[in-house]
This record gives sequence, structure tokens and C-alpha cells, in this order.
Amino acid sequence: MDKSMLKGVAVGGFAMVVLGASGVTGYQALKKPTVADVVAVKPVTETVVTPRERCEDVQVRRQAPVQDQHRVAGTVVGGVAGGLLGGAVGRGNGNTLATVAGAVAGGYAGNQVQKNLQQKDVVVSTERRCKTVNEKSQNVIGYQVTYRLDGQEGTARTAFKPGATLPVKDGKVVTTPPEIRS
Repeated sequence: MDKSMLKGVAVGGFAMVVLGASGVTGYQALKKPTVADVVAVKPVTETVVTPRERCEDVQVRRQAPVQDQHRVAGTVVGGVAGGLLGGAVGRGNGNTLATVAGAVAGGYAGNQVQKNLQQKDVVVSTERRCKTVNEKSQNVIGYQVTYRLDGQEGTARTAFKPGATLPVKDGKVVTTPPEIRS
């Protein structure tokens, strides 16, 4: 055998080894899964508290302002009525005493009647009352994904809701969102 032939056999043998190795590697690459099956997806949420002001109109009842604080009108009217009644009852010297006693009792009764009427006299007004309330809401911040790859289950957290499968690259599940092509 000459030298060129030996070189050809050597180069050919080397080429066969390289092709064989690449074929095995290519076969193993083809044999590796390209997707993982999604078994379960659970949303991961956070509670957000948002304060806001809630206002409402409320009917408020208050005692009306008193015009006659000393209840003079009730005392005078009651005294006059009591005096007239007392004078109608008594005779002679007793008439004066009955008139005075009737006036005093009538004055006191008139004062108390006016006091009760003033306490029951109310004014109704509408007031706006506000208070801060906290409203809670749930925001989805990601997904806890259970997947099956090569017969084994694993979990990953994604920022997007996956479909039935997740892509696999170099034997690992890809958890970045897929590119959106426009």
C-alpha cells in the first residue's frame, strides 16, 4: 500500500468515527423530549388592599333650639289658668287662698308642660358622613405548574398560564413566556 492510500484509509476511518459519533449524538438528541406534559396549573395570587372613601347621607335628629329657656310662657299661662280654676273653687277668704294656690300649682304645671314640649321638639337635618374602607382583591402574579418529563414529575413557577405542554431545551423545562410574533 502506498502512502496516499494509507492517508485515504486513515482520513476515511476518521470520518467514519466522526460521522458515527455525530449520528449517536444526533440520535440521542432526537431521543430527548422536546416538551413536558403539564399535569396541573395552580394560580399564585397576592391580596391587594386598596383604601377608598365611602360616603353616605345620614338623617340626624337634634333637639330644636329653645326660644324660651326659662319657660316663662308656660309658667304664666299655667298660673293664669290655675288662678282662674282656684278662684272658681273657693268662697270668701278661702277664695284668695284657692286662687293663689291654683296660680302656683298652674304655674308649675305650665312650666313642666312647656319643658316636655321643648324636649320633644326636634330638627332633622341631612349630614354627609365619610369613612375609609379597605377593599381587598386577588391579583394573579404567576402559576405553579406541575409537569411530567421523562416519567418524572416536577414543578416550576411561570409568569404565564401554560397550555397542555411546556417546551424543553437541553433537558430542562423552559419557563419563560413564548415570544409573541406580530
